[in-house]
Parts: sequence; C-alpha cells; structure tokens
Amino acid sequence: MSQHSVVLDKISFDDWQAVHSWACLPEACRFQPWGPNTEDQTRDFVKAAVEAWSSTPQQRFAHVARFGDDVVGVGELHVRSHMQRQGEISYIAHPRVWGQGIGTGIGRQLLSRGFGELGLHRIFATCDPRNLSSARVLAKLGMAYEGHLRHTAWIRDGWRDSLTFSILEEEWRAEDVGVVPT
Repeated sequence: MSQHSVVLDKISFDDWQAVHSWACLPEACRFQPWGPNTEDQTRDFVKAAVEAWSSTPQQRFAHVARFGDDVVGVGELHVRSHMQRQGEISYIAHPRVWGQGIGTGIGRQLLSRGFGELGLHRIFATCDPRNLSSARVLAKLGMAYEGHLRHTAWIRDGWRDSLTFSILEEEWRAEDVGVVPT
C-alpha cells in the first residue's frame, strides 16, 4: 500500500461502519478531542459530513480514503475563510495501515484540491505535539512549522497543546513540479 494508491471519494452515509471501525478505537483517537466513539456518535459525524457537501457556500469537504474497495481513512478540507482564501486540512487513518503512507497520501490530495480546485492561498494543519507521526506527515507534505500553541483543546487526559504547520499556494506549486522553494 502506498500514498499513490489511496483514492479520496466524497463521504457517503454508507461509509459510517468503516469509519466506526477506527473511530471506536482508543489508539486512533488518542490525540483527538473526540472519541472513542459510540456507533451513534460516528453516525452523527458521518451524517454531518455528508450534509456539509450541500451547504452554500460549502466550507467542509469530507472524504473517505480508499485503498481498493477498503475504506482506510478520512480526510477533510475546511475552508476557514473564503475571503482570505484560508483552509485547514485534517486526516485520520485506521491504525492497521499506520506507517504505510496513507496519511501523506490523504494530505497530498487535500492540498491539491485546496489549491487547485478551490484556489486557496494558505492551508494549515494542527497536531498534538505528542503525535510525532502526524508532525512528520505534515513536514513531508512540505508544510512549514509555524509554532506551538498552548492549551488549545480539552481532551480526556487534560489540556492539549497544538503544533501548527502551513503551506502557501506558491510553495505547493513549486513542490508539485519538483522545485524546492528558496
């Protein structure tokens, strides 16, 4: 399995059971303010993600990541400001595929859609400082480390800090064609 073989599809309500296969796992949501989910919580999440595709203006673009017919993750692109052309990406992969490039593949496709299809100027992402794997994925995507924000979310074991990363449209274009920005 590789990041190049991961396909993003618009999420549908029928995907809820596949999403729940990891949303109910403590290790999958360890660094998240949600979960482990009950079936109802996962169904509510998927229902809201599906409904967001019909919002005007659309701000939330939720996708499932497929490897063949198997749903192995979820990726979302949130437009945080249409006027300022700012967006945020997030992703999660099933623990059984961790370390196989799935998160990087999801992130790459979300960035491509954000810059290419939506015309965004800046896309950012955050992660828990303890989630070293996610920080590595964001760096692999060419996102620049911007800083450490303190106590941004309450999770099960207390306040969570966040690392912030971002990439600008001109940096993405340069990376997309193999040019390293100076």
